[in-house]
Amino acid sequence: MQIGPYRIAVPLVLAPMAGVTDRPFRQLCRRLGAGLAVSEMTTSDASLWHTEKSRLRIDHDGESAPISVQIAGYDPQQMATAARYNVAHGAQIIDINMGCPAKKVCRVDAGSALLRDEALVARICAAVVAAVAKEGNIPVTLKIRTGYTRAQKNGVTIARIAEDCGIQALAVHGRTREEQYGGAAEYETIAAIKQAVRIPVIANGDIDSASKARQVLRLTAADALMIGRAAQGRPWIFREIAHELATGAPLAPPSRFEIRRWLLEHLDALYAFYGEGRGVRVARKHIQWYCVGQRSLQQPGRSEAEAFWHAINGITDVAVQRAAVVRFFEDRPDSAAA
Repeated sequence: MQIGPYRIAVPLVLAPMAGVTDRPFRQLCRRLGAGLAVSEMTTSDASLWHTEKSRLRIDHDGESAPISVQIAGYDPQQMATAARYNVAHGAQIIDINMGCPAKKVCRVDAGSALLRDEALVARICAAVVAAVAKEGNIPVTLKIRTGYTRAQKNGVTIARIAEDCGIQALAVHGRTREEQYGGAAEYETIAAIKQAVRIPVIANGDIDSASKARQVLRLTAADALMIGRAAQGRPWIFREIAHELATGAPLAPPSRFEIRRWLLEHLDALYAFYGEGRGVRVARKHIQWYCVGQRSLQQPGRSEAEAFWHAINGITDVAVQRAAVVRFFEDRPDSAAA
C-alpha cells in the first residue's frame, strides 16, 4: 500500500486507541509485524499542548518511519495549525479523526460526530491538506465510520469528499457511531467505499485472526487492514496474520517464554517512557490484557489469573511488579497463545 511517498510493505495497521497506542506500544507492534502504527489522537486545542499528556503524545523518539499522528477537533483552522505543529514535532503522516464514537469527543462535535456535516468534513480535510502541503510531502489520511447512524450511512459520500480534498488514504471502521463497538462490524459499506474511490482503503472492525483477515479482504477488496482491540495483549497478532496472508500457512503461536519476554520489554519501555510511578499504573491494564490473550488463562485456572490481576493492581513498586510478572508467567504451563 502506498501512502504519499511511503510504501507500507506489510498492509497491517495498528489502529489509534486513546490510552493504549502510546509510543512503547506502537514500537512493540511495529517490531512484531505491523506495517504502520497510528498514534493516539492528539488534540487540536493549542491551549492543551503544554500538558504532560500532550507532551508524551508528540514524543516519537526512536520510532520507525513513517510516523503517523492522528489529530482530533472540529475547527478547520485549528486542525490545520495542529497538523503543522505535529509535523514540526516529527509527524510524517497526518491522520484526521472522524471515527471516535466517545461521548466526550462527539459532545464537542469532533470525532464521528463530524460525519453529520459533510460540508464541514470537506473544510477540515481541505484545510489540513493545504496546511501540510507547505511543510513538504506530508500525506494526510482520514479515519471514519460508515456513518453517524444506521439510517444515515453516508460513508461513500464522505469518502468521495475526502478524495476530492486530497486525502491520500482512508481507514473505515465497519460500524456507525450509533453502534459504538456493539454487535458485529459490517463490511458491505467498506466494499462500496473501495469501489467508489481510487485512494487506498483500510478496512477496520473485528479483525482478530488470520482467518478473519482473509474474510475481510475477500469481502471488501481493501488495500490493508487495521487492527485495534485485538492487539491489546496480543501485539504478535500482526506477525501471525502477515505470515498466513503471505504463505497460506499458520505461524506457530508464541511460547509462554516469548510472551513473557515481550511483556517484560513492554513494561521496561513503559517505566522509561512515563517514569516509574506512572509507568507502574499504566502497565496494569497491559498485564491484564496479556493474561487474557492466552487461552490457558481462560480455562479452569481463570480464577488464579484474576487473583493475579488483583494483586498487580495493589503493587506500586516497579521491581515488585516486574518480579510478579516473571513468577506468574514462569508458573504457567506452556500452551498456545490466543
